[in-house]
Amino acid sequence: MKPAEDWTTQVEAISYQCCGACGAKQYFRRAFCAACGAPDPEDRTASGQGTVYATSLVLRAGTPEAREHVPYNIVLIDTAEGFRMMAHGAPDLAIGDRVTARYTRFTGRLVPFFERNG
Repeated sequence: MKPAEDWTTQVEAISYQCCGACGAKQYFRRAFCAACGAPDPEDRTASGQGTVYATSLVLRAGTPEAREHVPYNIVLIDTAEGFRMMAHGAPDLAIGDRVTARYTRFTGRLVPFFERNG
């Protein structure tokens, strides 16, 4: 299975999969649908829109490379497409905020970074 082009391959996009048999959506790539077991779910690109489900401000770096970023916010986002993902977010985000993804560097890697809409 060829990986979808997204932030994990240094492309500014968030990819997910949708099952052609049952319509379930999944964020982590698999060769099968995690809900019904059907093979070859379809790759899609997310809009980058969502709502904050949870937020956690990190005050201690987990690695030496992350020290320059402390404090930073880790968020769970319920995407407009219907899957939940973990990402980085603006420090002032709160549960229920409507957000949009942009992309930034964190410890040298491209990552999605969510900010409050307008």
